[in-house]
Amino acid sequence: MIPVQGYTGQSVAVLGLGRSGLATARALKAGGAIPLCWDDNEEARARAEAEGFETTPLKRPEAWSGITALITSPGIPHLYPQPNPVIAQALALGIPVDNDIGLFFRSFATRDWDHFDQPPRVIAVTGSNGKSTTSALIHHVLTEAGRSVQLAGNIGRGVLDIDPGEDGSVVVLELSSYQTELARALTPDIAVFTNLSPDHLDRHGGMGGYFAAKRRLFTIGGPDRAIIGVDEAEGQFLANQLTVAPSDDRVIRITSAKPSGPGWLVSTRKGFLAEHRKGRQAGAIDLRAIPGLPGSHNHQNAACSYAACRSLGLAPRIIEDAFQNFAGLPHRSQIVGTRNGVTFVNDSKATNVDSAAKALQAFGSIRWIAGGLEKEGGLGALTDHLGSVRKAYLIGRSAREFALGISETPHAICETMARAVAEAVAEAEPGDTVLLAPASASFDQYDSFEKRGEDFMAEVSKYL
Repeated sequence: MIPVQGYTGQSVAVLGLGRSGLATARALKAGGAIPLCWDDNEEARARAEAEGFETTPLKRPEAWSGITALITSPGIPHLYPQPNPVIAQALALGIPVDNDIGLFFRSFATRDWDHFDQPPRVIAVTGSNGKSTTSALIHHVLTEAGRSVQLAGNIGRGVLDIDPGEDGSVVVLELSSYQTELARALTPDIAVFTNLSPDHLDRHGGMGGYFAAKRRLFTIGGPDRAIIGVDEAEGQFLANQLTVAPSDDRVIRITSAKPSGPGWLVSTRKGFLAEHRKGRQAGAIDLRAIPGLPGSHNHQNAACSYAACRSLGLAPRIIEDAFQNFAGLPHRSQIVGTRNGVTFVNDSKATNVDSAAKALQAFGSIRWIAGGLEKEGGLGALTDHLGSVRKAYLIGRSAREFALGISETPHAICETMARAVAEAVAEAEPGDTVLLAPASASFDQYDSFEKRGEDFMAEVSKYL
């Protein structure tokens, strides 16, 4: 646990009592604060009370007397589409609003670090797609290299639930836009921006607000090194803003284009990763045969991870050896099994159009299971990536809207996962890939993308 510093003897409100909320309450208490907790869910309040925390109905104006700050869970809106009523009260009263990420960055460093030979380092990863795989891959490489490393944030453990830093240790954080937008402190040593595509636009008031939330990770804390995917205009702009000269190697650019310029670049083209510094190649890895990193989108994740590990001084060969035995993450281009020459792949994490497009580019001869709760913007960005789709099997609330968006592609409206898998299995031929890449949120039929992926795997298991 990371005891929260700066609130000793003060009352701090905690809104939302899920995993991060309860960890926040514990860390505040460990640091000497008095957490006053609230969640609209009665069961969540009961869990907090069972641990001895006081629950306070924060919607009542009188509850705010003596409260120093409000710490909110990331999923609770604080601005768009409209503020949660509790957060609105805090804003009106001028009470600072923060989240567990902000508390982590203000509390992680301690006086014990004065006696360390090497202070702990924090690597923070954000972006629209690939940040989970990138974070997990960095953690895997460092573990294989014998480094003391923890994985936390939007993956792994809650940030305040991890162990205190040790001499030379590393913390790898996956951070969503919900987390970076509100944190009052953001001071990673190394910050990674994978890419940007439309997502969560209602929460951020549009694309500009979404990019601004991601950008804070780099502009608020000023990391020692920034690793930026520059295949989109926003990444190019961010890298440019952080660079003081063309040869400035505090910024490492990640690209799928041909490397150019005197700076530090890591490129991935046709399955090969290449590192260039000062116009010369400094390392290379053939990614094509690495089973845990299929497709160009995973090659970009590998490039970001490679750059982060190189920033910590790891040699290219050590990184390459660790890549070889990376198993990948569940629900992210996860190979479930094969039957009669047909491969089944679970990419339930492809919850937006851009991530689904990348999955569709990674495989050939696809039986595509898609649909769910359609996100803003529709399927327009997928039009150029359907060439390998033999047939689509559409599920969920948006199945009929999806059918209209891909009318030129053979498709069937299946509505349920069981029917989609059954029809895909019945029609698949040797060499086909049955791919779940929904391009949609899961909340019309499932509690999470994980539950959706588990349902897909359960249905597939009936035929393996």
